[in-house]
Amino acid sequence: MQTKLDVAVIMGSESDRGIMEATMAQLEDLGISAELKVSSAHRMPEATREYIADAQRRGAKVFIAGAGMSAALPGFVASATVLPVIGVPIPSGMPDGIDALLSIVQMPPGVPVATVAVGRAGAKNAAILAAEILALSDEKFIGGLQRLRDSWKKK
Repeated sequence: MQTKLDVAVIMGSESDRGIMEATMAQLEDLGISAELKVSSAHRMPEATREYIADAQRRGAKVFIAGAGMSAALPGFVASATVLPVIGVPIPSGMPDGIDALLSIVQMPPGVPVATVAVGRAGAKNAAILAAEILALSDEKFIGGLQRLRDSWKKK
């Protein structure tokens, strides 16, 4: 049975899981339904395109794509949907993931990808940004965001 989801999280390689699990944990803490899928823009473009369409059919309103090195996945996802895409640069290529950061942030006009910081901080921020996008059209997401902000005040 295919589940309904709010956010589809895609990573280009199984080796990205350690970073992208931070996205999933943050989404769960915010009460957002999401799933994590490995799908490569380079190695399996048709399967990736099919997954994007399937995720949309099941209700995904935001995509988060994590990728390292050439970081083609976020741009590929953005080319296959008109929904918001958030790119998470994975530090796996050049020092500190600068190659992934530049690949994701330098998108041509008409194919925007919101880009967050490299690594775990960016992975968490991608989930928070997705929640903020969802909250624009559904107030049920505001509570989780407010609880998160309130928890920061206690630290």
